[in-house]
Amino acid sequence: MAVQQVQNLPPQFIQDIGKDLATQITAQTAVPIVTTGLAGISQRPGESADQFKARQDAARQFDIRQQSLRGLAPQVAQQDALQRQAQTLAQAGVGSFQPFLTAAQQAGTDAATTLSGVQLGAPTTQQITDFMSPFQAQVIDATLAEFDRNRGIQEQQIKDQQAALGVLGAGRAGVQLAEFGTGAARERALLQAGLLQQGFGQAMQARQQDIANRFGVAEAQRGLGAFQSGLGGQQQTLAGTDITRLGQLGALNQAQAQAQLDAQREAVRQATFQPQEQLDLFANRVTGLMGGVQGQGTQTTNIPNPTPLQTALGVGTTLAGIYGGLTGKGNFNFSPRIG
Repeated sequence: MAVQQVQNLPPQFIQDIGKDLATQITAQTAVPIVTTGLAGISQRPGESADQFKARQDAARQFDIRQQSLRGLAPQVAQQDALQRQAQTLAQAGVGSFQPFLTAAQQAGTDAATTLSGVQLGAPTTQQITDFMSPFQAQVIDATLAEFDRNRGIQEQQIKDQQAALGVLGAGRAGVQLAEFGTGAARERALLQAGLLQQGFGQAMQARQQDIANRFGVAEAQRGLGAFQSGLGGQQQTLAGTDITRLGQLGALNQAQAQAQLDAQREAVRQATFQPQEQLDLFANRVTGLMGGVQGQGTQTTNIPNPTPLQTALGVGTTLAGIYGGLTGKGNFNFSPRIG
């Protein structure tokens, strides 16, 4: 529904500017609309050469717009190679501590095995026997045999002396031999006891040394287990640090790539909409200029509603107001032709 409006007409030079602006907008919007690219355009029956050329030009513009729209589509930068490397390391590192933990557990088991059977306190006879030299009996027997041999020699020497004195077999001589036998037997017993005591002491010392050795080995095994466990934790920590750093560096690279994509998209947007933005800027400035210049008379105009396409292009209402205000002729037709 048209609306009647009484307007003050601006000076002629502003009307001329408005007419020029209207001409530019009309030129942009009067291009035939096509829905296919240049490759799909063919001359229609009865179509003039100029009409066909206009549709070809419109098709070229369609191809350009399609390319621009592809350039305007938001894009997400792919993951950087360092980010992918970080993910690979993270996946490979899952459970990497397990061998160290297993080794630590085995070391604990070995330590327990080493100390198995160790009994502190007074040893039993069997425990002493276990540490006795297997050659002790042979040593004692050989020592006593040597003692008996020497005793026999000494006894024979006494008898020879008694025979030389002619008292062999006499009472006094018998007492001498009996005392010698008693003393030799006592010395033999002391010698045997000493040898046994020496073997016992050596067995006790060997047992104590074995206990000390076992505790030392067990302590070393437990220490090895703790070292293995700590090594596994350290390996996880260092690997996590590497993964974090790779991820951070990769994120920086990805952000840079994303910034480049965004910059390219903005460049395409500016190139695509630059003509329309320039016209909009020019139209806004002309509108402001109209409000600051004293008018020259009045004019009553009929302003029809803008077409849907004019509204979609965002220039219909503005152009109608400018054109009507400048010329007093109401609306002008800048609807595009459908090719």
